[in-house]
Amino acid sequence: MSFLSENFLLETKTAQQLYHDHAAKMPIIDYHCHLPPDEIASDKNFENLTKIWLNGDHYKWRAMRTNGVNEKYCTGDASDYEKFEKWAATVPYTMRNPLYHWTHMELKKPFGINKILKPESAREIYDACTEKLQTKEFSVRNILKQMNVKVVCTTDDPIDSLEHHQKIKQDGFDVHILPAFRADKLLAIENSDVFLPYLNKLSEVSGVGIESYDDLLTALKNRHDFFHEMGCRLSDHGLETVYADDYTESEIKAIFSKALNKQALSPEEVSKFRSAMLYDMAVMDHVKGWTQQFHLGALRNNNTRMMRELGPDTGFDSIGDFGVASALAKFMDRLDNTNQLAKTILYNLNPSQNELYATMIGNFNDGSVAGKIQYGSAWWFLDQKDGMIKQMNALSNMGLLSRFVGMLTDSRSFLSYPRHEYFRRILCNLIGNDVENGELPASEMAWMGELVENICYNNAKNYFNF
Repeated sequence: MSFLSENFLLETKTAQQLYHDHAAKMPIIDYHCHLPPDEIASDKNFENLTKIWLNGDHYKWRAMRTNGVNEKYCTGDASDYEKFEKWAATVPYTMRNPLYHWTHMELKKPFGINKILKPESAREIYDACTEKLQTKEFSVRNILKQMNVKVVCTTDDPIDSLEHHQKIKQDGFDVHILPAFRADKLLAIENSDVFLPYLNKLSEVSGVGIESYDDLLTALKNRHDFFHEMGCRLSDHGLETVYADDYTESEIKAIFSKALNKQALSPEEVSKFRSAMLYDMAVMDHVKGWTQQFHLGALRNNNTRMMRELGPDTGFDSIGDFGVASALAKFMDRLDNTNQLAKTILYNLNPSQNELYATMIGNFNDGSVAGKIQYGSAWWFLDQKDGMIKQMNALSNMGLLSRFVGMLTDSRSFLSYPRHEYFRRILCNLIGNDVENGELPASEMAWMGELVENICYNNAKNYFNF
């Protein structure tokens, strides 16, 4: 079979039928990503292929560094084409890394390029893609439409004005671009140099003077209400683990008062404050009917020197091994006990915990909503073939794959949408193999086609109710 043929990753006739007749036609709901709203609002045309493809992509930077490429060509001051040349020279060395698949899938769609990227083809591919990027058809809005995207949920801080979302809405763009509420900076109470200036900004945008913990919750609810008015229906937290310490209201008020006065906090006080914040934000989500997301398990910013030089999100994070089960169960039970547990998606980064998460969701599914508590798609280091298969197998064995809300990009790049195709091919191959092996009945192909369509699109559409 030729590379990236129409039956790429589809090993059986059944898999091919499921993909081509069902999965391929379904639209995309990208319910978690990091696309910049300002670039959608301005309907940006990128200057060249490097600008849209390499800038900000720490997956590629990690591979380039591993291949011996100097930082100058990753995040440094080399020219755009010089950076692309170094990436093209790295690509042949990425064979068996998902980057090799993604690279060529992203060249094929939307650019229509079927050539292998390597040093010999770099100039031709760069020029061809850059030329297309100057046209109206390759503005960011039209790229989204080419990819059959129906909904995009960006990741936004409570202090964001959402002015770009307002413009997009006013323009009547037919792809829904919605904000998602990510208040992680409110958990960094231990660092007064960061926390207090952030509180000042929150106070300013909310119109609430923040002099107590109650004031903080009032300001936060003000922003939560505003996000809801702007179409937000999801929150998100990126944490090492969930916090669920026991605490009293008087303790949290005292801890917050100490923070306002720049007094040092003990680790126990920090953990109690985070536990209270997560709980109170979760209650807000439940009141509004939102879905809360938890991305858990990343060990971030491991390289002190590079953190100092480049800042966060530049490729120096890894899988962590944090204990999560007890706190996660306690956190969710605390909410469920008073019937205040919102729809929830849990994403893990450590594959050794797949079964932990797959069983955790069953503890709090209560029949009120199909798949109310979701085991989220394979995330970050796991959103590759092996990681996706393991996540779906764990969910299949211990839950209902049929109720899964499917894939997302979690990306900063407008060219990442072939990852949905990648996921869909892997899903269809998984089910197709079961049919061909006699593990699922071939007589139920009509239902399995519907099941595939649901996982690719319909489940998310019904679950989020956008």
